[in-house]
Amino acid sequence: MTTIIHLVRHGAHADAGRVLTGRGGDDGLASIGRAQAAWAAERLGSQKVVHVESSPQRRTRETAGVIAAVCGTEPEIVEALDELDFGDWTGRVIADLDGDPDWTRWNSARSQAQTPGGERMTDAVSRAVAHLNALGRQSWSGSVVCVSHADIIRGVVAHYLGLSLDRMLFFDVDPGSITSLVVGEWGGRLLSLNVQAA
Repeated sequence: MTTIIHLVRHGAHADAGRVLTGRGGDDGLASIGRAQAAWAAERLGSQKVVHVESSPQRRTRETAGVIAAVCGTEPEIVEALDELDFGDWTGRVIADLDGDPDWTRWNSARSQAQTPGGERMTDAVSRAVAHLNALGRQSWSGSVVCVSHADIIRGVVAHYLGLSLDRMLFFDVDPGSITSLVVGEWGGRLLSLNVQAA
């Protein structure tokens, strides 16, 4: 028994790439983010999607809503797909963290470091992978879409590829992109990574 799971990173929002939004704020999609969500919905509309899930964050809920509407279903909010809890870094301007030793360690040793007052990358990946493995053990009549966040998707891909989380920043997961896996009781296999509009 296997399930094809399409991991979609939410579309871009106003602070994307500038602020470490995390679980803070309530940013909805920017106009480019809505276009990215529409592209993902169009591409996934031909993939026999029968179930759509979303992280609780507004930017993911809006992206999932666009996809679900095209696929003829309603998105389900799933805590396991939530953004990493960045703790004290939540809402910080990313450029302001340059030179912070904790930030440097975080970005070079994700398998060991922890965000200050927040979540370990290993714990975030464990919760997401456990959920995807559970999806893979169910009998679906088609594929599943999970709308989540860059670090969560990178961590999941690293897990299924057998890579250390220290290597997860060596590949990109761009806003609105689709990364596809096949998941079953035996584990998971990467089908495609970071597919996005040309």
